Amino acid sequence: MKLPKLKIGDLVAKVPIVQGGMAVKVSTAPLAAAVANEGGIGLIAGSGFETEELRKEIRQARKMSSGIIGVNIMVAISKFKDLVKASIAEGIDVIVAGAGFSRDLFSLGKENNVEIVPIVSSVKLARISERLGASAIVVEGKEAGGHLGTDKPLKPLLKKVVEAVDIPVIGAGGIINGKDIAEILKLGAAGVQMGSRFVASEECEVADEFKHQYMNADEEKGYLIDSPVGLPGRALKNKFIERLEDEEVTTGETCDYLCLKKCSRRFCIMDSLLKAQAGNMEEGLVFAGERAYLLDEILPVKEIINNLVTEAQEYLGGKNEDE
Repeated sequence: MKLPKLKIGDLVAKVPIVQGGMAVKVSTAPLAAAVANEGGIGLIAGSGFETEELRKEIRQARKMSSGIIGVNIMVAISKFKDLVKASIAEGIDVIVAGAGFSRDLFSLGKENNVEIVPIVSSVKLARISERLGASAIVVEGKEAGGHLGTDKPLKPLLKKVVEAVDIPVIGAGGIINGKDIAEILKLGAAGVQMGSRFVASEECEVADEFKHQYMNADEEKGYLIDSPVGLPGRALKNKFIERLEDEEVTTGETCDYLCLKKCSRRFCIMDSLLKAQAGNMEEGLVFAGERAYLLDEILPVKEIINNLVTEAQEYLGGKNEDE
């Protein structure tokens, strides 16, 4: 079996790898463009940007790459529709949406010839997405970093979804290396989405302290938080998590962001993610996948993708279609 191209509607990626859209401001234009330049699909994380900021980020990515550029926007955020419309206005190729489900998104995509790819964690939502016009779906298991829609592992869930729908299915959650990619493709997926692997890249615009959390992680440092979004979130245990456990983290009576449609106010998710992105590990929340502890080096995106493709092909016993 050869490493396939990934077809999403009218889009064709030479490499079946989607770089996860990690917020806040973890997946930005340089990372998305670098992945797109290597034949994958690069995603900018729209959540956490103001609409004009996101438009500038998309323009920057377009200047840096002629490949496939998309955005990932959380349905749970208050400016979801504004960010979607801004992305469409900038001619974005694909919109990936998770942390909730929006039926309106499908009609916006169809009206503007933009491919829509929801992130789902059940057969039911996969079928609904197909019926509403999704170009593909991302199936995310419990191994993923960030906000989770299930406590079920990816592989058995992926098998069920692949059997239930006819559109391309992209596996996500705990995919770190080429062997992982090969295993997911063998289960019938059209491609994979990877987040944590690309945090540990030179092009990812987070502070070195953030990346060092990944490099210093071990199997025991994975942690599930009760996020203000209303979903569990997978993060790395650090001083912020310890303070959260001891109930030392509070939001106060006012909010500077008003970023969520509904917020439990347990702590400020926006503030903690921004501080992590800037390198403040005392007050910053570092989301990471269940197997992020396997990462041990920070590399350029070009080298990361070359390594992934080479290893995946070895396990599949074939070569890339272009070779």
